[in-house]
Amino acid sequence: MHNSLPIFELKQVSQKFGQFRALANVNLKIYPGERVGLVGSSGAGKSTLIRLLNGTLLPTQGEVWCLGRNLSKLSPHRLRQVQRRIGTVYQQFNLVNNLRVIHNVNAGHLGRWSFVKAAVSLVFPLEVETAAKALTQVGIPEKLYAPTDKLSGGQQQRVALARVLVQNPEVILADEPISNLDPQLSREMMDLLRDISDIGSKTLIISLHALEFARNYCDRLVGLRQGKIVFDIPTADLSPKMIEALYRTETPESTVSPSLIKHIEKYSSSRWGERLSSSVNGNRK
Repeated sequence: MHNSLPIFELKQVSQKFGQFRALANVNLKIYPGERVGLVGSSGAGKSTLIRLLNGTLLPTQGEVWCLGRNLSKLSPHRLRQVQRRIGTVYQQFNLVNNLRVIHNVNAGHLGRWSFVKAAVSLVFPLEVETAAKALTQVGIPEKLYAPTDKLSGGQQQRVALARVLVQNPEVILADEPISNLDPQLSREMMDLLRDISDIGSKTLIISLHALEFARNYCDRLVGLRQGKIVFDIPTADLSPKMIEALYRTETPESTVSPSLIKHIEKYSSSRWGERLSSSVNGNRK
């Protein structure tokens, strides 16, 4: 029983890309302060669900409510206001590689800064102390002025997390944040996400392919298979039978090709990177 209103509520949500149905009739409520793991095999609909939650996708059918608002009914300006309260760590990091780390971290301010302020900061970095503090929290303070493309994958993931810290959102969404990391770095990243959400009492929603990490770091698990929720339970209630049903071999008809998954990820990518890139290009003209 929850005494608060849900921070997210999905009502009969379906999402299609052409003839491919990524999600089908999803109903889901997520409450403030929860730590929720979205689990399932590749192509199950986890990344699509993350992008529906942060408003970079709007549903083909149904309603996505966030912070008491129906995202499909909002003007672009109102939608951006809601998105400022949601931080997302993407599997592909969504960093601008030809910029220094401080500029990528400062991208967390884009929802609050004017275009002029953002453009000026690309030449004369602003709020340096804030960026340095965020990088200290994720364990790489010495990389403040390092070229982003010279960092390792694990370091780039930490920069992406520092960007979210600067944004200071109420909700953190993490889309397969450890898929490109080795086991040790994966544990370190999951520790960081857990600690950050605990310190700020933030809602944390993580999509994970690795079930063992979801079981160790999440209090609630939502299992997705072929775009449908097959279980939504406290982590302690997960059974071997549920795991078998979630990961059993897909039929040929339900298999999602890697090229289609890449198309979906490209189609629904975050918009902040486009804004930052346009700022860079504008300053070079």
